[in-house]
Amino acid sequence: MTRLGDLERAVMDVLWDVVPGTSDGVTVREVADALDGRELAYTTVMTVLDRLAGKGMVQREREGRAWRYRPAASREAHIAQLMLDALDLGGSRDAALVRFARSVTGTEAEVLRAALGSEAGLTGSGSTGDDTGGAELTDRLDGPAGRRPAGEAAER
Repeated sequence: MTRLGDLERAVMDVLWDVVPGTSDGVTVREVADALDGRELAYTTVMTVLDRLAGKGMVQREREGRAWRYRPAASREAHIAQLMLDALDLGGSRDAALVRFARSVTGTEAEVLRAALGSEAGLTGSGSTGDDTGGAELTDRLDGPAGRRPAGEAAER
């Protein structure tokens, strides 16, 4: 996934914050107006949106002489892809995942446990009542004897 520059990220933030999933999108003028305080030329915003379309970050649809733009994916999907791309940078994916898991807060760890349990079919309608997935993740996060390495304590 292509990394975004500051202006591209600002434009994407406008699209993610302003355009609901069911929307027909927004025009260049609407994006430019939402970027108030930046004093950007209309053509600058148009160029950024055109480049984002070329990168597959936005979808556009012709409406008369203008284009309407909307995000190709949610902000959360984009961030998840960035995280996966970071794991592909080299080294051990497992080690990077464990290091990441050790750095999250207790609340974030619970979110991860719930997501992993749901993915494994251990929660919801497919639950067997044996939530070993969460315990296994806790064991992997805490390491031997439930201890985290010094300097990596997470809120529980």
